[in-house]
Amino acid sequence: MRKFLVVLDDSRECLNAMRFASLRAEHTRAGVEVLSVIPPDEFNHWIGVGDIMREEARERIVAHFEVFAKWMRDKHGLEPHLVIREGEPVDEILAQVREDPEIGVLVLGAAVEGKGPGPLVTALTKSAGNLPVPMTIVPGNLTKEQLEGIA
Repeated sequence: MRKFLVVLDDSRECLNAMRFASLRAEHTRAGVEVLSVIPPDEFNHWIGVGDIMREEARERIVAHFEVFAKWMRDKHGLEPHLVIREGEPVDEILAQVREDPEIGVLVLGAAVEGKGPGPLVTALTKSAGNLPVPMTIVPGNLTKEQLEGIA
């Protein structure tokens, strides 16, 4: 089954990327894979403290994911899959796309604050020509209604 890969982070634009991926997956009978990356610099502490912080980060990610997963199940009849990776976000996103042959589209949300589209979009567009799948960048300022009309 083809899947839409969407990145889960703490950004506002993540919401529109989730909405778009869910709508497209529902309309095309595809799946949704949600990727969250824990950066390595969060754990530069003593081993025991780093392990506790890593586990707390995973718990926060799962709780955040469950909010989106419930919405996808209830509203779109989808059962999203969560993947948590540790490392540099851009490297881990590229690795996930390359390692999972079912991923058909990478979906990212673009920031609207006026400082550019955001660090992930900026970095990944530089690699777009070498990606094995298309990348969809969803503007962060689109309304729910606009997204439904597009998807």
